[in-house]
Amino acid sequence: MPYREQIDKKHIPTHVAIIMDGNGRWAKQRGQVRSFGHQAGAETVHVIAEEAARLGIRFLTLYTFSTENWNRPADEVAALMGLLMDSIEEETFMKNNISFRIIGDTEKLPADVLLRLNQCIARTAANTGMCLTLALSYSSKWEMAEAMKQIALKVKNGEVAIEDIDDRLISGHLSTNYMPDPDLLIRTGGEVRLSNYLLWQCAYSELYFCDTFWPDFHEEEFCKAIYDYQRRERRFGKTSEQI
Repeated sequence: MPYREQIDKKHIPTHVAIIMDGNGRWAKQRGQVRSFGHQAGAETVHVIAEEAARLGIRFLTLYTFSTENWNRPADEVAALMGLLMDSIEEETFMKNNISFRIIGDTEKLPADVLLRLNQCIARTAANTGMCLTLALSYSSKWEMAEAMKQIALKVKNGEVAIEDIDDRLISGHLSTNYMPDPDLLIRTGGEVRLSNYLLWQCAYSELYFCDTFWPDFHEEEFCKAIYDYQRRERRFGKTSEQI
């Protein structure tokens, strides 16, 4: 039976985060340049976004480009930025009632790319369905350092007392403050690490790793991950009897 049909529609994770890995290796297997894999991966983004919206997931956050990715060859970075411009399809967002957001050190993005992204954010802001967030020029360590700077400045200005600093205050100063922490983190491509992605937010997320390269990660693979999540017991430090 397909995993899509086995999913419990009453137990859908609220927030799913994904590390979309394997585009370059997928292209290499086919004797193609890495940009060919990134193009295929961009098409998968639309497939998974529509499937997530159909399932009723409220937040989908995709690791699209890390701060470390700026160190890749210049031609690959340029190709990725161009692909980002071309792959933002507002029609898909509007048709599925999806709002669009971005997180990360966006000041490093090319001006034309940032303009295009902000236009999409503005035009989809009134949509009330799933929120799709792209992590662009993103690093969890960068994000936490920025949050600490904001809090330190408030302490300096007497707006916050040191005794008031707790996990909720820190979470409120992260770029993800408009969404709950991920229930499920998926990583494709066979690697088993978080790669500086949502480190604070994923403290209690369920982790799902698979060998499938991102361009081949379609609806059934996604539903398999959701099904696997639903078979787990989330205890958050408690015992099974306390749940």
